Amino acid sequence: MSLAASIAISHLLSRRRQTIVSVLGITLGVSFFLAISAMMRGSENDFMQRLVDNSPHVTVYDEYRNPRQQPVQIAFPSAIADIHGMKPRTELRGIRQYKEKLALIARRTDLQIAAVLQGQVIASFAGMTRGVSITGIKPEQMKNVSRIEHYFVTGSLESLSANPSGIIIGVGLADKFQLKMGDKLSITSPSGTIHLMKIVGLFNTGTTNYDESQTFALLNRVQNLLERPNVANRFILKLQDPQQSAVVAHQIERELGYKTQSWQEASQDLMNLVLIRNLIMYSVVSAILLVASFGIYNVISTVVLEKTKDIAILKSIGFEARDIERIFLIEGAILGLIGSISGSLVGLSFMYGLSRIAIKSPFNTTRAFLPIDWSTDQILIAIAFAMLSALFAAWLPARKGGRVRPVDILRGAE
Repeated sequence: MSLAASIAISHLLSRRRQTIVSVLGITLGVSFFLAISAMMRGSENDFMQRLVDNSPHVTVYDEYRNPRQQPVQIAFPSAIADIHGMKPRTELRGIRQYKEKLALIARRTDLQIAAVLQGQVIASFAGMTRGVSITGIKPEQMKNVSRIEHYFVTGSLESLSANPSGIIIGVGLADKFQLKMGDKLSITSPSGTIHLMKIVGLFNTGTTNYDESQTFALLNRVQNLLERPNVANRFILKLQDPQQSAVVAHQIERELGYKTQSWQEASQDLMNLVLIRNLIMYSVVSAILLVASFGIYNVISTVVLEKTKDIAILKSIGFEARDIERIFLIEGAILGLIGSISGSLVGLSFMYGLSRIAIKSPFNTTRAFLPIDWSTDQILIAIAFAMLSALFAAWLPARKGGRVRPVDILRGAE
């Protein structure tokens, strides 16, 4: 053991009570840091997982990000006169030559893709009517890009293949119409055509609006229903790495020209909310560690005052200012290290206890547990911040100790 470390330990042992209080402060700071960080990050991960899993990573729409130029604007780009009120040419909406474009994107090995046709129809049963969204799908494609199959109460996506006139609806819509599996639901198209469709599947995502307004049927069936043969108006993509969605969306939009939106762009408000939430969380838990570091400052400041004569003697026998500062910095490092290790152990205990807390919502019959993030990087962040706080708290009185003038102290000068 070096001489500086030996002196630092003797100083701390000479003031055991204050040393223990300082270590406890760092311990509680680190443990609360870990407990709060694990809960916040766990809930964030759970939220992001639900957001990412329950929505497409990338969506290609049958529209353009910027309005298309009209022929007169292309023919006379520098015209002095400006024509207003032009009505665009009526055309069949949808992604043109979608099968070729679908095959082009499907060549990429980092994603799965499905073509769908979405539209609005009116569902009716026993005199009750409700506007719903219907999505035409191919089951073999849809199960690769959506988690909807995980929410099935009964039936499956393959049920549509076995029954071309089948429809899958949410539990919320079934409850409103008092329907069950095998019942027939009347679907009215925008043109007024009525089709009877058999319920072959029920899903329950837990999102009321979605469960009451979303339905699924075969793609060719919906194309006939909406009178849009051989048309798809959405491409839904799932990526191996969801964090690359923005990059992939930009690449696809540049290739196809159609508006392509990543899940990050579609959820900008939520992403900003998560960022602000993280800033608040880390500010609060960092403040706890800063408050704990004042205990270290108090202990080392007291040692400097009490050991002034000892410091003067050390400097008179050859110790320099940086040697004195090193002694007190070692004291701060020891307190910070012990507090960090004990705080990490206590924090992990808190995290385990929190992970066992079951929560039951009055709107849900199943129990859920608090989501806890167990990643090691937050432990390293807590230890690093605790050590920096401890060293900074020790540095201020260490500077004061290094500036002691032996002549003044040994002569008894004030």
